[in-house]
Amino acid sequence: MGLTSKVVLAVVAASAVALFAATVWLWPRLARRSAAAVTGRVGLLLATQLTLFASVGLAANNAFLFYGSWADLFGQKQELGVVSDHTDGGPGSRNMTRIGTERPDVPGGGVPTAGGRIDKVVVSGRLSGIESPAYVYLPPEYFRGAYAKRTFPAVVVLTGYPGTAENLLKGLRYPRTAHERVKAGKAQPMILVMLRPTVAPPRDTECVDIPKGPQTETFFAKDLPEAIGQSYRVGKQARNWGIIGNSTGGYCALKIGLHHPDRYAASAGLSAYYKAAEDPTTGDLFHGKQELRDRADLMWTLENRPPSGGSFLVTTSRQGEGNLRSTMRFIDKVKAPAQVSSIVLDSGGHNFTTWRREIPPALDWLSGRLSAQ
Repeated sequence: MGLTSKVVLAVVAASAVALFAATVWLWPRLARRSAAAVTGRVGLLLATQLTLFASVGLAANNAFLFYGSWADLFGQKQELGVVSDHTDGGPGSRNMTRIGTERPDVPGGGVPTAGGRIDKVVVSGRLSGIESPAYVYLPPEYFRGAYAKRTFPAVVVLTGYPGTAENLLKGLRYPRTAHERVKAGKAQPMILVMLRPTVAPPRDTECVDIPKGPQTETFFAKDLPEAIGQSYRVGKQARNWGIIGNSTGGYCALKIGLHHPDRYAASAGLSAYYKAAEDPTTGDLFHGKQELRDRADLMWTLENRPPSGGSFLVTTSRQGEGNLRSTMRFIDKVKAPAQVSSIVLDSGGHNFTTWRREIPPALDWLSGRLSAQ
């Protein structure tokens, strides 16, 4: 049974209740001062507390999907299989391999023309040398005859650090939300390319090109669009591409959009920050080069580089988020020809509950700024 299985949570919670009841029932019998009685009391207390903490931990993980699997929880490497047939009706790309498919969590998800399809892929960066797993959501329109000769806009979707790509499917429900927005007439069908920004785990590269290290910005700005564009019916112009993320993924999305308006026309940062973090998880990102540190500072870029094109969406809340002031500064610094929009909630913390409130309008916003052709 999987880590996020409701059965696992129910079994552990039931065990906690049973152990609590057993402790109350057996306590009078274990009140003696013998070694066996003391051992019994200690054992019952420890077992009850362990199952209680496990229940709370599992419930929290199911709500926020910090870990998507047992292997993820224990840091085990998950080996990926390789198949040669990984494209739809064409030669495809040597830079992307499809290793499986998943059923979208939408009505009719078992039939691609009704619910679409989720491909599990491995992207191999031609320029960066980075290899990363990802999920590609193809909307149902992608498989319908009326759209057979049409290209689709694509949106790169990034988690925070150290999140997993599964969070985007299960916790933040991007495919389901995209499907619902199209059904409601609020958005156009879009391909979603979902992955985490941690492409050199466990290091947090902050989506920068590290001297003599992972070239993460190159991977997201050049390699990923190239690989996806060669394997799916996606337009190759900036107007066909958007990028969105939360937390670290939000910072990455805004930065890549700001630095590469020729690649991404629209960028959305949910609960983003605006300057690369530097801490033990990142290591030395810039190797003493101030120009690289400045480039990773979005405020510095807006102040010191000529205005670029592109559209930006930022989100925050008046109560609960720590980025309110910096988000307002970012909005003030964006100048034409670039455009900026915002979502400001009255309250909302740095968590999945808040982001699930922001994702529907953010997808609508992206849809309105991207073109299928």
